[in-house]
Amino acid sequence: MSESAQSDAETDEPAGPDGPDVLRRIAESNALMGALAVFSAAVVGSVLILVADSRVRATAGYFLARPSDFFGAAGSLLTRAYSALVRGGVFDWQAATTARMWRPATETLTVSAPLILAGLGMAVAFRAGLFNVGGQGQIIVGAMAGGYVGFAWSLPAGAHIAAAMAAAAAGGALWAGIAGVLKATTGASEVITTIMLNSIAGYLLIHALTTRAFKGDNTNPKSLTVKDGAQYPLLLGDSFRLHLGFVVALVAALLVWWLMERSEFGFQFRATGSNPQAARTAGIGVPRVTALVMVVSGALCGLAATGPVLGTQHNLTTSIAGSVGFDAMTVALLGRSRPLGTVLAGLLFGALTAGGTAMQTTTGTNVDIVLVLQSTIVLFIAAPPLVRAIYRLPAPGSRRRRARRPAATDTPAAPAREA
Repeated sequence: MSESAQSDAETDEPAGPDGPDVLRRIAESNALMGALAVFSAAVVGSVLILVADSRVRATAGYFLARPSDFFGAAGSLLTRAYSALVRGGVFDWQAATTARMWRPATETLTVSAPLILAGLGMAVAFRAGLFNVGGQGQIIVGAMAGGYVGFAWSLPAGAHIAAAMAAAAAGGALWAGIAGVLKATTGASEVITTIMLNSIAGYLLIHALTTRAFKGDNTNPKSLTVKDGAQYPLLLGDSFRLHLGFVVALVAALLVWWLMERSEFGFQFRATGSNPQAARTAGIGVPRVTALVMVVSGALCGLAATGPVLGTQHNLTTSIAGSVGFDAMTVALLGRSRPLGTVLAGLLFGALTAGGTAMQTTTGTNVDIVLVLQSTIVLFIAAPPLVRAIYRLPAPGSRRRRARRPAATDTPAAPAREA
């Protein structure tokens, strides 16, 4: 090997904990990808906020004459919009009392609890190679089961909460298990079956709210109120809505981490998701694992329904699931289907949801801008090459591939042919 080729090979070797290798590992990391996706979505959202504002549009009409007016109006609007978003979702430094200052943070935690639980359910399915699109239906059925136990049964306080939680998880597991069994036995696409089950669950809830067993004497399409013994206790007193459901979400994240990273079932889930044929060759029952994955995913989605049913709303309505089932897919994607990432993504989306109302009230910005932010985050997360191209980041493993590529000087010279 020549001296130049040897020096090139040595340059391609890891440089240790300090130096260019550290920067390259950061540039290739998924964490940076997620941060840049959020930043890129914020840039897109800023453009939409500016376009929707009449004053900014007016100053843009004479931009060449007085550009300072445009930049002043744009800067002022964006500052007010994003400061309102922070004040509504993290900390309100303009509030009159300490409790009101910290209330936005507690609202974020409250809103994020069902997002985290449903996101964990999606993450389990994603890592096992399944795409569970039925979170919405599983949340609805879980809410029906948990809510019914909450207002129809009479149990001691602690046992009543546990029974309602178990019923919600069982309802979601049963609903997702239908799609899992169909996938395992007939090969039916879980995407199609879960979408259809979403519609069926929605109509079941509408019908249930017309029956006396659910609504009692109510004239409105609303169920009976969950009994006090089945309601999640408040963690910070009556001044805040934060309830035990957030702790349940954190405990569930720890259990999912243990399941996926330390248990035999988790190994089978991951092996089936990585290569079903290899898993089958290794003796793993792929159909059984497929059904079990959907059951676990559905149980977590059903447990997510306890947030509004047992924690904040305390009754069933036709909008009990909101958009949690669909937002959870975004949360799992942003969190890279890992428990810690899912928790952090759930907190981010909880802050966006809680702060969106404050942003609309303060600046008049349409709250749908927050939905655009969430959707744009999904767009950038789903297209890593796009983000890497925009910010000129190296692809993961590009340096290792370059190191394995033989240098031109390494090619041995052909032996001279004898005369």
